[in-house]
Amino acid sequence: MEIDRAVQSPQTLAASGARDGVSTEAATTHTIRHARVIGFADLILFYLVTSVSLRWLATAAAAGPSSIVVWVIVWAVFYVPFALAVLELSSRLPNEGGLYVWSKHAFGDFAGFISAWTYWTSNLPYFPTLLYFAASNALFMGGPRWQWLASNRLYFLGFSILGLIFPTVLNVLGVNLGKWLNNLGAIAMWIPVIVVIALGLVSWHNFGSATHFTDASFVPSFQIKDLLFWSSLAFAFVGCEAPSFMAEEIKNPRRNIPRALIAGGAMITLVYIVGTVFVLLAVPSREVNEIQGLIQAITVSARHLNLLWLIPVCAFLIALSNLGTSGAYLGATARLPFVAGIDRYLPAAFGRLHPRFKTPDVAIWTQGLVAMLFVVLGQAGTSVKGAYDVLVSMGIITNFIPFLFVFAALIVVQRQPTAPGVVRVPGGKPVAMAVAIVGFATTAFALVLAALPSPDDPDKFLAVGKVIGLTAILIGLGVLLYWNGRKRAVAAVSSPPDP
Repeated sequence: MEIDRAVQSPQTLAASGARDGVSTEAATTHTIRHARVIGFADLILFYLVTSVSLRWLATAAAAGPSSIVVWVIVWAVFYVPFALAVLELSSRLPNEGGLYVWSKHAFGDFAGFISAWTYWTSNLPYFPTLLYFAASNALFMGGPRWQWLASNRLYFLGFSILGLIFPTVLNVLGVNLGKWLNNLGAIAMWIPVIVVIALGLVSWHNFGSATHFTDASFVPSFQIKDLLFWSSLAFAFVGCEAPSFMAEEIKNPRRNIPRALIAGGAMITLVYIVGTVFVLLAVPSREVNEIQGLIQAITVSARHLNLLWLIPVCAFLIALSNLGTSGAYLGATARLPFVAGIDRYLPAAFGRLHPRFKTPDVAIWTQGLVAMLFVVLGQAGTSVKGAYDVLVSMGIITNFIPFLFVFAALIVVQRQPTAPGVVRVPGGKPVAMAVAIVGFATTAFALVLAALPSPDDPDKFLAVGKVIGLTAILIGLGVLLYWNGRKRAVAAVSSPPDP
């Protein structure tokens, strides 16, 4: 009887399937089992901590009131199609590995590996940007005495490396422990947003708006430098796919992932739009710092209202929220090289679980260590802000490549039968096809824009060279790893068994 690959986990497929004459027998000799420890509430917090980054409030506010309209446009043409694609694909294929499984199911082994590889590597420059933001905001804990560190490279390097070691260790020790950092990060993210809304309302009532809102100020610009900003805001909505990487550790994933995705999506959109408005009420858009904008708004409002004690508290919470995001992505994306290790496209060690903690410790440690390397590479020959811009651009490019596979996979699965209990895109096949096409086109456009340098970068050729060069190296390395892994799999099939 033919194996139904659409409803099996990568582990089961690895143990029982074969493709193109290459055995996909699992590299491990034991049965891999995951404890389902992530509940519905944990899942909503996971969506929030992976999909909301407070740094984007600063980026949006620096662009002025028109960013509010851009948020709505990007939400409509990218986030809604992407969330609907994740909703249906995660329900059709609720397996460990998420987009690795979806791309492999739709297009074969190579597509599955490359989509997972580019997504995994996209987080290597993404972690430093998160931690640069956390480090920058943490300076407000010490008031003016610490601000001299704002342009100190060694401070940012040290903070980022320590900020990677801590969540890496927690994730190695287990999902039950690591999820508490994720949950704390999500809660810590909400408190500064609530504070900036409350302070913004009081400041607006007492002193008026710091930003002048007019009809003209809400009209977005379509110049190249402004379109670069649009691609950044599309990247801000990324994250709803991450929990699906850990589907076999989620309680009742086919039911809970879609429910949590809908609830979390509403909260994510609210945070971005409302948060941007209240940052603009507190700080003139021309004065917003793209790395410190949220804490900057809190600082201005707190000084006006003589509530200075709020500044270090909120600075700590913003830093904590980004540590939580870092921990959530470290844990989730490590499942990609884990399932690739099971399929023998990476060394067998990636496909093993720690004997005591039952976590893919090799994948987690590897990701943490290579992310530390990117912290150092991002600083080479540039300023703190220059490093931040280069890392953001690299993260966007390599992160958007697998999303092209996701939208294309949504089109492919429309030709396949639907198992009982699968949650489909509302409206069925015609709507699913439409949202997939819109999402694919938006993603491709944002990917091209992300390669362009920031207008204020002092060395644009160096910035473009670093972004494109490092991206090409990462993708090329992934292709080499795939073909080497394929050769190992062929050799394993061809070798006669031991007598």
